[in-house]
Amino acid sequence: MKSLSKQCFFCTSNIQALDYKDTENLKRFLDPLSRILPKRRSGLCAGHQREFGRNVKKARALGLLPYRPLAK
Repeated sequence: MKSLSKQCFFCTSNIQALDYKDTENLKRFLDPLSRILPKRRSGLCAGHQREFGRNVKKARALGLLPYRPLAK
């Protein structure tokens, strides 16, 4: 079987540091229920996955991202 390895979005885009204020990039790796996607689904490398998690948590604490989706 052929391995289908994903390339890390931040490594291929040459983004050196993630920013918690850049919510559009952060939302890209959240599922519809506002949960952080695991590394195997997001395709991020280990270092960027850890940094991504820290930035999402910081953005949630500041109210930039929701902890869960808004009720309809």
